[in-house]
Amino acid sequence: FFYSHLEEKTQWEHPKSGKRKRVAGGLPYGWEQETDENGQVYFVDHINKRTTYLDPRLAFTVEDNPVKPATRQKYDGNSTAMEILQGRDLSEKVVIITGANSGIGFETAKSLALHGAYIILACRNASRGNDAVQRILAEWHKAKVEAMTLDLASLQSVQHFAEAFKSKNVPLHILICNAAVFGVPWCLTEDDLESTFQVNHLGHFYLVQLLEDVLRRSSPARVVVVSSESHRFTEIKDSSGKLDFNLLSPSKKEYWAMLAYNRSKLCNILFSNELNRRLSPHGVTSNSVHPGNMIYSSIHRNWWVYTLLFTLARPFTKSM
Repeated sequence: FFYSHLEEKTQWEHPKSGKRKRVAGGLPYGWEQETDENGQVYFVDHINKRTTYLDPRLAFTVEDNPVKPATRQKYDGNSTAMEILQGRDLSEKVVIITGANSGIGFETAKSLALHGAYIILACRNASRGNDAVQRILAEWHKAKVEAMTLDLASLQSVQHFAEAFKSKNVPLHILICNAAVFGVPWCLTEDDLESTFQVNHLGHFYLVQLLEDVLRRSSPARVVVVSSESHRFTEIKDSSGKLDFNLLSPSKKEYWAMLAYNRSKLCNILFSNELNRRLSPHGVTSNSVHPGNMIYSSIHRNWWVYTLLFTLARPFTKSM
């Protein structure tokens, strides 16, 4: 707002352009609204440990009847999740995120939790999952977060997770298939499938199948599949143009870690596209996303060569 020292008054209209602004959206991250003993509203900044009677949303006022900016103008490659979610109230949303104890999954979980969503961190390692929960609660003690065990390398674990979630009798508005492995040596899972293929794709495929009924009942709902641009550098068809199942779960002799990763990411996209075609008429949309070229996460930890490559590229890539 604007203050006239001569007339000793305030106004929302700009004194020259006449444009009017207003307060919109929720409070910024870290702020809460309280009421004192006199019934006057004040605001608490939990991050900087201070209180004020000035509404912090004044820093984010918007024009009345503004022209909606194009997405490319509003956000770019440097935008953060917190910036994009600014002002959104997700307090009624239930979200499952796989692999949410670190990297992209953790940042996604934290950003959604700090905007009020009830987040379930689906993690293979229960201890790391609980540590991630505590890190989020340390930022906002009212965050609704919980860790549940999910090992995508075990179809039985996927089934047990789905059953445990359904027993909560809550809706599911957002399912983010984020967990992945990269550059791992060849090995078979307990289901006798190559691990990269099962963890990155098949485990998520099965999870969505098991939770499809909950997603439908919770519509509008969405599935987000974290894929990669590397899906472009592979093929899953044989010389005659038919799907080659031996390429999806190859033998040790035919295995190359990078190709296995690329194929799993291609499967992610094909699955997401078909899922959207089948479920969008029922109010459930599905999108696959590319998080950024060589975004610096811990996904490279399985081989020192990849760690070196990521370290050298880090100054030129997007950070967490």
